[in-house]
Amino acid sequence: MKNIILTGDRPTGKLHIGHFVGSLRSRIKLQNEGNYEKFYVMIADAQALTDNFDNIDKVKNNILEVALDYLACGLDPNKVTFFIQSEISELTEFTFYYMNLVTLSRLQRNPTVKTEINQKEFGKSIPTGFLCYPISQAADITAFNANLIPVGDDQLPMIEQTREIVRSFNSVYKCDLLVEPKEILPENKTCFRLPGTDGKAKMSKSLGNCIYISDEESVLKQKVYSMYTDPNHIKVSDPGNVEGNVVFIYLDAFCEDKYFEKYLPEYKNLDELKAHYTRGGLGDMKIKNFLFNILNDVLTPIRERRKELAKEPEKIFEILFKGSDEAKVVAKTNLLKLKKAIGIDYRSYFKK
Repeated sequence: MKNIILTGDRPTGKLHIGHFVGSLRSRIKLQNEGNYEKFYVMIADAQALTDNFDNIDKVKNNILEVALDYLACGLDPNKVTFFIQSEISELTEFTFYYMNLVTLSRLQRNPTVKTEINQKEFGKSIPTGFLCYPISQAADITAFNANLIPVGDDQLPMIEQTREIVRSFNSVYKCDLLVEPKEILPENKTCFRLPGTDGKAKMSKSLGNCIYISDEESVLKQKVYSMYTDPNHIKVSDPGNVEGNVVFIYLDAFCEDKYFEKYLPEYKNLDELKAHYTRGGLGDMKIKNFLFNILNDVLTPIRERRKELAKEPEKIFEILFKGSDEAKVVAKTNLLKLKKAIGIDYRSYFKK
């Protein structure tokens, strides 16, 4: 059996470079390798509503922004199926049946959910829909029989919970209908979770510490030049620390040897640059300028493609609606199989 891949993002804002290195590059590589039967890319607007139910415009307006980021980065609608989550009503029914297989305490122990709840400062007013986020993700994955899921490492607890639901369903209903998915992580471990420009553990739209894929060159330069580095590296002559230094973390994620020949020919590779910074004699502005040049090289063609695509938004929605129609057919077929496994496919009894 060939692979079925599913991935996606919540449309709560434009995508940032954490998304790019965390999963987008993996998606594009998988797409171009072609070793799959189907490849679904979901814009998870229904899940975005779990903590934005009172700010519909934020979600609605960012559907186009996320789609533009996808297409500009190189995801191809001729090779992958884009769809909008809320267009597939069957996913809600999948979620409902899976709710019976997961305890409240298990949801509350999910590390990703716990982290998000703390970040969003829900306190005791946690929306039920948000708490059920992992069940909704399991529905998305299993509705399309997806077995490969490109994600960042913060989503690993979600994938594990999907596997638990799959095993529970197959055990309770004595079938082998559902397939356990496997995560696909970035090859470069630095890309698992890129920190924010301020040095905080996570790049987050809500924290305002993101570099967006669509940022203009001037904005990109300002963000890179204001990055957190080693607070003890005050003078150029001071020894510097590369551990926890955001500029070097980003260089680990983006730098290739070819950039030294182009922008810093006095060094052969990143190891040499790190060694010089560590022993002292290398200023922060020099490494920040080097990082800016690299990021600008990566993002400029994406930025230009995005501007062209944005001129015809109706064509973007044509792609999304066409893909949603295709995805709905698949989800509906698989929902009927699920209901048959449960034993509630009542209409089929009268067709015998």
